[in-house]
Amino acid sequence: MHLTWQELSHSSQIARNGVICGRLWTICFRHRNSIELGFCTPERMLGICRGRRKFLAASLTILFVPAITWIYLFAGSFEDGKPVSLSPLESQPHSPRYTASSQRERESLEVRVREVEEENRVLRRQLSLAQGRGPAHHRANHSKTYSMEEGTGDSESLRAGIVAGNSSECGQQPVVEKCETIHVAIVCAGYNASRDVVTLVKSVLFHRRNPLHFHLIADAIAKQILATLFQTWMVPAVRIDFYDADELKSEVSWIPNKHYSGIYGLMKLVLTKTLPSNLERVIVLDTDITFATDIAELWAVFHKFKGQQVLGLVENQSDWYLGNLWKNHRPWPALGRGYNTGVILLLLDKLRKMKWEQMWRLTAERELMSMLSTSLADQDIFNAVIKQNPFLVYQLPCFWNVQLSDHTRSEQCYRDVSDLKVIHWNSPKKLRVKNKHVEFFRNLYLTFLEYDGNLLRRELFGCPSEADVNSENLQKQLSELDEDDLCYEFRRERFTVHRTHLYFLHYEYEPASDNTDVTLVAQLSMDRLQMLEAICKHWEGPISLALYLSDAEAQQFLRYAQGSEVLMSRHNVGYHIVYKEGQFYPVNLLRNVAMKHISTPYMFLSDIDFLPMYGLYEYLRKSVIQLDLANTKKALIVPAFETLRYRLSFPKSKAELLSMLDMGTLFTFRYHVWTKGHAPTNFAKWRTATTPYRVEWEADFEPYVVVRKDCPEYDRRFVGFGWNKVAHIMELDAQEYEFTVLPNAYMIHMPHAPSFDITKFRSNKQYRICLKTLKEEFQQDMSRHYGFAALKYLTAENNS
Repeated sequence: MHLTWQELSHSSQIARNGVICGRLWTICFRHRNSIELGFCTPERMLGICRGRRKFLAASLTILFVPAITWIYLFAGSFEDGKPVSLSPLESQPHSPRYTASSQRERESLEVRVREVEEENRVLRRQLSLAQGRGPAHHRANHSKTYSMEEGTGDSESLRAGIVAGNSSECGQQPVVEKCETIHVAIVCAGYNASRDVVTLVKSVLFHRRNPLHFHLIADAIAKQILATLFQTWMVPAVRIDFYDADELKSEVSWIPNKHYSGIYGLMKLVLTKTLPSNLERVIVLDTDITFATDIAELWAVFHKFKGQQVLGLVENQSDWYLGNLWKNHRPWPALGRGYNTGVILLLLDKLRKMKWEQMWRLTAERELMSMLSTSLADQDIFNAVIKQNPFLVYQLPCFWNVQLSDHTRSEQCYRDVSDLKVIHWNSPKKLRVKNKHVEFFRNLYLTFLEYDGNLLRRELFGCPSEADVNSENLQKQLSELDEDDLCYEFRRERFTVHRTHLYFLHYEYEPASDNTDVTLVAQLSMDRLQMLEAICKHWEGPISLALYLSDAEAQQFLRYAQGSEVLMSRHNVGYHIVYKEGQFYPVNLLRNVAMKHISTPYMFLSDIDFLPMYGLYEYLRKSVIQLDLANTKKALIVPAFETLRYRLSFPKSKAELLSMLDMGTLFTFRYHVWTKGHAPTNFAKWRTATTPYRVEWEADFEPYVVVRKDCPEYDRRFVGFGWNKVAHIMELDAQEYEFTVLPNAYMIHMPHAPSFDITKFRSNKQYRICLKTLKEEFQQDMSRHYGFAALKYLTAENNS
């Protein structure tokens, strides 16, 4: 007996349908109460089985067709009363009894049977999941509140009841209105957390289609960093509000906390009191969260809350609250595995009506009598409250908080779910957590970590946004420029707002109490990174650096700095990232950023490729007192020299430097290229000077100086190479600064490859024409601003 392909396919389909429907009916009859609830009605079951006949006909088909089909298949495997093997190893292709046609049919049959078996395995798995969900649906509608005894007696049944409020998967998903504002609250404190917030915000902005309102509970450090960042980021349809975390410390400081987040890890408990009273709902996120979907999908889940549900949480994906991780492990009370608070949906208005403040405080006080302290900060207290009041929780699907801790069981989530939505790095090790799939998640995180944040300045068309004064002023300034001007790009750069991240690394420094402290100020790009360690070895005082980097380069710098013992041992170096945008190197903007964020009364305006002499920091502090810099307008000049050797035995004294000058190992800076830049320093006099001496301003003078922190900023119209320092020194002279050369101070320029900007200056005629035009306009502005005294700059330029 032989089966044709059509007969086999038809029989397999019948068998497959029979298996599916038979298993579904078995589930329903095992749980008869599901029929009472309308879940397993005949009409619904016939719809599932895709039958279009009457209920009786479908039932008969379910009961008898599978048996008849398999008898038919079994009988087809015999020929002449002997079994026919379906295995190709046992077949006899050379026997005359077996033709080529029957051989092909047997092979086809074997393949098809295997396919059917595989499909059955998949169906059994799906049905087992459905069987697990069925009882939860029933219990949900009959149990609205739970006692403590119920929670401790059968945690799994109780948890199934909590899931009860979830809408049916067959129901229509709630939709968020196009221009509805989504509110997000984040607690952030310190330098490192501020970096984490940026990555989180990038992942949210990348997917978002709605206006966003971030509520940032931040300490003074994080507020300074993030306020500047968002102000310079200028993302449309994003609003930022700050709340002083330091003012909230008294609300939670009475709770001992062992978690690495410290006191700030408890502040999510007081959000109902902190956030505006008219704010009804908010999504609360930890800083170590990464979104892989539109946050509006999570916001829509609020519409699924029912009854007294006010908290949306994902089950904890480790055994922490089961208390079996190690001997004598004693966690806080929780419902089953408990819940993770890295992602929380809060219905603030209902929580306030329930007197949430009183609820969590009473619970925390009672549990602390025996637990003494929290181990997981706010999460312990949230779980203790939920243990008593399970009806408060709407359990979110696991993919809204895939937790990557050391003892995580999150694999059980992403093994069955292909659409992961939120990744949570909830281990102190963060990206170094032990997980066999960590490389996949790390790549997702790095995508946003190194993503160009400038690309996220996307308009939400059709959604009205609040007027941004800075954005409006920028647009007005740009509209006044002539786009046909050959120097348009130079002029435009002056008004470009560069995204700026202050204090990219930890900074901790208190200026000296004698008001003589001096900060070294410089700017650099990625190609000068190697100078940082050397400068730190030569200058022990505070340093303020502005780095012009892309998002990806900023991460390279971070890894470089964290791998350097020299840099990590210094907490008095402020690294301020100015992100790349446009085609020019904004050298004077970078200098202004570095100047603006110093904490000392004086600053040494240097460049990154200069090494100061050993001991210059202490020498300058003494000179500040000696020359009464606090009460006079002076600019103290540090003479500049250079070497053409990459390996230099750095002179330890002025006498040694003079000897190297005479031997030709060192030279006065740019003597063979740009003599006018430093000639007024009068190096001949400096050789024998023992006391400070005054020099006069001359055309193109650009020395490196020490000034008070209130000196004028650099002019931003000068970008790239040319006239950036010259213009600044000219303005100091116009403001009647006195230039004084220090007799025992010096700095040495180290050799390096020419910068990209100087190459453009030398090779591009239009570049040089535009620079000359900008210089003339600057001189005219000086004349208008300083009047008759500024005429000498025009005269000096004509005579030079």
